[in-house]
Amino acid sequence: MEAHQSPEKTPDGHFVVIGGRKWRATDPSLPEEIAARLRRHLMSARRAVRSATTAGDATAEKAARARVQQAKVALGERGTPWWDQPEDERRRRWEEGLAALDSEAQG
Repeated sequence: MEAHQSPEKTPDGHFVVIGGRKWRATDPSLPEEIAARLRRHLMSARRAVRSATTAGDATAEKAARARVQQAKVALGERGTPWWDQPEDERRRRWEEGLAALDSEAQG
């Protein structure tokens, strides 16, 4: 898969297939601007995991991994499957996740 191509999706749209493995797809009801902000938080948290792991800082690693989890849940990639949630719960999930991640990023 080239960088500019979208990954293959399962027929039901619930999963993407990358390298032969199925991964839960991002909730398609997320507005693109919100999804982009959540992906930025996710990538920042992943970089923080790498930095903390390299530094041997277990406390920072735990906090960074919690941020990764929070971003993945807000994106709908973890937690209750987005296709099993009513629209209002899906919206609440990403609104609360984004607010928490924005707040943490502010310091």
